[in-house]
Amino acid sequence: MNLTVRELRKLEGAPKTKFQRSLDRGLTALPFALATLLVAIYKLAPNFPKYAKNPIAYPVTNVYASFIGIAAVALLAFFVLSFFSAKAYESLLFKAPLYCAIFLVLGAYDIATLKTGILPLPYFPWVDRVLVAIIEDRKMLLDCIAHSLVLLFAGYITGTLAGLATGICAGWSARVRYWVMPLMKVLGPIPSTTWISIILIVASSLFGGSVFMIALGVWYPVSMSAFNGVSNIDKINFEVARTFGVKNAGLVFKVAIPAAMPSIFNGLTQGMSIACTALMVAEMLGVESGLGWYINWQRGWAEFAKMYAAVIIICLTFTGVNVVLNLAKKRALRWQEAKQ
Repeated sequence: MNLTVRELRKLEGAPKTKFQRSLDRGLTALPFALATLLVAIYKLAPNFPKYAKNPIAYPVTNVYASFIGIAAVALLAFFVLSFFSAKAYESLLFKAPLYCAIFLVLGAYDIATLKTGILPLPYFPWVDRVLVAIIEDRKMLLDCIAHSLVLLFAGYITGTLAGLATGICAGWSARVRYWVMPLMKVLGPIPSTTWISIILIVASSLFGGSVFMIALGVWYPVSMSAFNGVSNIDKINFEVARTFGVKNAGLVFKVAIPAAMPSIFNGLTQGMSIACTALMVAEMLGVESGLGWYINWQRGWAEFAKMYAAVIIICLTFTGVNVVLNLAKKRALRWQEAKQ
């Protein structure tokens, strides 16, 4: 059960003092103050002389300042709302340290690159250059995102279906378990990227080989989680189902699989992490489009700003994919939360 800071203090019997309330209110205002400070430093502090003297070779735009300014306005609105909503206040109070840490990292990086040149170009472009690279190359980046997602889900879905079939059958049938478990124990712990050389020789296409490599990485955690989930179900659940006339197939689909879903979703989450790693390796080996291919390409041309831009896009894309997977998990297992 998730409790707010205020509820925890009530349970602990320790009400806030006036000084503590003032500190908390100051903490909620600190992210906005830091964001404003970042914009001021970026606009007013002098740039590194080498960059300032040659603005054509080292252009500096207002994209970064606009980005931080939008964040500052949103935080100011959040701060004002916190005076009228206890929920908004608790949320901002909880997230304020994280927001502050993000702004401090951005400010430190901006100072170390654009303002002082401690981290030199081309290897360490300042944030503004990276954001400009995202805007300028947005069409190609969107195309690469689409290709990466197609490849990712083609391999992930294939590996998931194979893993579910393997794990559920092995968990349900002792005969299947006898033949499958040795194979899982031998092949499972080996990273799927180990088979790259063989895959490139055997596969009829780079896309098919990449799908197979991703699917192989997903197959093991999904199959093991499904196997553990089915094999650890209490036998009394099946006996109760049989008393209501449920037959063998019904026992699998109406009892075994639903009861094993928490374990299966753990494997699905782990499998997605492995799939994302395998995807990047596959795309860097020869796939003709995708975010991994884009990173490799831009690195070859020493376009490090565009390379970092793709890294940011990858982080955002994979974060979004995991958020969707967690939402699906939460919805599928809402009965578990209701029991708690």
